[in-house]
Amino acid sequence: MSESVDVVLIGGGVMSATLGTLLKELQPDWKIVTFERLGDVAQESSNPWNNAGTGHSALCELNYMPDANDPAKAIGINEQFQVSRQLWSSFIDRGILDEASTFINSTPHMTFVRGEKDVAYLKQRYETLKQQPLFRGIEYSEDSRVINQWAPLLMQKRRKGEPFAATRVEAGSDVDFGSVTRQLFAYLEKQGAELRLNHEVKKLRKKSDGTWDLTYRNRVGRTPGRINARFVFVGAGGWAIKLLQSAGIPEIKGYGVFPIGGQFLKTTNPKLVAQHEAKVYSQAAVGAPPMSVPHLDARRVDGEGSLMFGPFATFSPKFLKQGRWIDIVQQVRLSNIGSMLKVGATNLSLVRYLVSELLKSRAEKIESLREFMPTAEGDDWELIQAGQRAQVMKGGKLQFGTEVVSAADGSIAGLLGASPGASTTVSIMLNLLRDCFPDRMAAWEPKLRDLIPTYGTALNADADLAVRTETATAEKLGLRV
Repeated sequence: MSESVDVVLIGGGVMSATLGTLLKELQPDWKIVTFERLGDVAQESSNPWNNAGTGHSALCELNYMPDANDPAKAIGINEQFQVSRQLWSSFIDRGILDEASTFINSTPHMTFVRGEKDVAYLKQRYETLKQQPLFRGIEYSEDSRVINQWAPLLMQKRRKGEPFAATRVEAGSDVDFGSVTRQLFAYLEKQGAELRLNHEVKKLRKKSDGTWDLTYRNRVGRTPGRINARFVFVGAGGWAIKLLQSAGIPEIKGYGVFPIGGQFLKTTNPKLVAQHEAKVYSQAAVGAPPMSVPHLDARRVDGEGSLMFGPFATFSPKFLKQGRWIDIVQQVRLSNIGSMLKVGATNLSLVRYLVSELLKSRAEKIESLREFMPTAEGDDWELIQAGQRAQVMKGGKLQFGTEVVSAADGSIAGLLGASPGASTTVSIMLNLLRDCFPDRMAAWEPKLRDLIPTYGTALNADADLAVRTETATAEKLGLRV
């Protein structure tokens, strides 16, 4: 006979950790069990070396604002990150998270472009954003001396006569999402929630009473088991589509995912790390997916500083870094094969880009770094493999971003897609709560407003509130305003 619980979370990443902690705060009496197929949490996309750790708030990422006159998406991303900042601040007050420096640090966010066309675009983007309350601290310069003060590694021995420009926002941050994830799961376990590592969910079946039976296997010893849950969240990264397909919900029909991996060049050379305190983004190459925007990032993980440059796209048919070679084939259904074929036929520039990336030698990757950092020496840098991203395919289009797929009755939901992902986890999970628990939201709202003071309010529409909120969270998180 299977055991019964209120909530099952599948996947030990920041999404499951955040949702589990919210639910434990809102419904302390609910029994929550998390299944993670690996031997620890935060081993895939939430691992700090599998992402760039950017607190994505559209301060420097150009792909959130392709039209320099339209800030709507950039504002939306920034709004969502402000929600994350508020919840993390509340979690520190409640002892759920340790002191802020264990997971977040001030790191200016910059954009650096070259060539007349991109300089004109960046200047117009600056003119548009500086009028928005959430971007009030943005600075712009075409002066090599100013940019050299902001980020010396960008300017040393740079060729003269080349047009270039940069923007900077000092209020940016670097986030160790692996640390956030581990701390939240540690709290959940203290509150009585179970974390079952090395347990892989194999099948999901809906019962006539609306609950879900899950079949799983302990990967250590191969012992099988069953569990029944009133609600299931699938936060399993690229494997989410496989599990949602197993559940048989009609809402997953038509979806497919395309896996894209990445590599970064990394250095811990103290001399270089000391000269670059910023995350610097530029324009993506022609045909490159938005997640492949080149950037030179300052990182701080477990107290150690480093620099990362990339990403360089890689390809694997696996949906997770530690997935299976047949993942890409196992997702194929009659309901999605037409859409997937159309994506392949209409994204030839992406295919060409991926092929060119796969053919790049290490020396060529160092040359790409030198476009950012002219003085780069290959011996200072090592090549590391980053995480796998499963980009959503639907309706014949390749979609970049995250998407929650939930059953009509709200009994199961899963997350597909990638960036901005972790940075906007809190907003994503709040939307999931509204979709899956509409009958409980009225009772939960007072607690949510306690955790997130501006819950349901658009900060950018109220300049005074935006300043007060950012100042309060900056103080709590040890960040610059």
